[in-house]
Amino acid sequence: MKNFAVAASMVAALMTSTSAFAVDLEVTHWWTSGGEAAAVAELAKAFDATGNKWIDGAIAGSSGVARPIIVSRIQGGNPMGATQINPGNDVTEFATGGKLLDLTALATSEGWAEHMLPQAYKACVFDGKVFCVPTGLHSAQWMWTNRHVFEAAGLAQPKDWFEFLADAPKLEAAGYIPLSVTEGWGVSLLLGDIAIGVGGVPLYLSIYKDRDIAAASGPAMAKVFEAMDGARKITKPEAVFPQWNDAVGMVTSGKAAVTVMGDWAQGEFAVANQKAGVDYDCLPGLGIDGVLDTGGDVFLFPVQGDPEVEKAQLTLASVIASKEVQLAFNLKKGSLPIRGDLDMSAANDCMKKGLAILSDSSKVFPAGIQFMDRDTIQQIEDNYKEFFANPDITPAEAQAKFADIVANAPKM
Repeated sequence: MKNFAVAASMVAALMTSTSAFAVDLEVTHWWTSGGEAAAVAELAKAFDATGNKWIDGAIAGSSGVARPIIVSRIQGGNPMGATQINPGNDVTEFATGGKLLDLTALATSEGWAEHMLPQAYKACVFDGKVFCVPTGLHSAQWMWTNRHVFEAAGLAQPKDWFEFLADAPKLEAAGYIPLSVTEGWGVSLLLGDIAIGVGGVPLYLSIYKDRDIAAASGPAMAKVFEAMDGARKITKPEAVFPQWNDAVGMVTSGKAAVTVMGDWAQGEFAVANQKAGVDYDCLPGLGIDGVLDTGGDVFLFPVQGDPEVEKAQLTLASVIASKEVQLAFNLKKGSLPIRGDLDMSAANDCMKKGLAILSDSSKVFPAGIQFMDRDTIQQIEDNYKEFFANPDITPAEAQAKFADIVANAPKM
């Protein structure tokens, strides 16, 4: 109770002080789809209620476009008031470079370490100090199916990726796109999910964490690349879409049977007024093994040198971490809340699946960016995309290149 009282008084002081000198705070992010926009609106509404003003700086084009702009502005001395970004090396570099507001006092007073899930909280701690606030835990390993499409094609709902592959020709014969795919990073996400589902987490950890070159070039990984080959064989060029929400939209509209995308896809199903278990199904780990990684999003607060702006930044950090906002935001975003003390009875069936997996440490594993530098991850993703796009590249050739990238990856 003492910690709660201290936290409440600090938040009240921040809000009162900031309200007296209302600040227009530019907030950048790459959340621009329908579901994402609905979730962002919850953050903006809560922040505006403190007397400050959320100035939306949405950057279309997802992380590949937005991240370089965000990084360039912070490094170039033209920082925004706050920005969404993925946890990992970027946060570490900015924190050690003195470019981020230290949130340790706020985090301590509000008991973030006690109330937040360890996977979320630890992503923001460097050298014992807190430099960001997490918004939600995202996982990439999800297969989404339109129940009505399978029913119309006279097929049972697939229990996993392999059952779906067997049904793909029948779906196509019935006039449906079997698999809708997002171009670019969406291809690498699809193939990365196949690697986890088919190869398993132990193989993934041995390669990404332990740099086991024998595993990267061995028979288990060979099966993974053969499975990736199966995905590219059923994907026609007209089934590859420029934006991830377009690929998901093909499923929500009933034009495609399946897409593979992270749990943020739930926001698009919600916007389409569709219900899990009735209109669509979700298969974590592609239904092969219910495992999930622990990626997600965090907000950084670049140092501004203005005390009033700093108060507004601290207020926004407090708002994002609050119970009410965590619940409202994540129910619309599709991510798992970073707090473990929320009433999740309003969560849909897919979110409940994710929460159940998250409670089992043997089913949760770190995202690759936590083991390898960004350049190595990019090389792996480029290899996946090249293999997917060029049928002349054999699975064995793609695996050999993968093993070579791992062998030359710097230790972290």
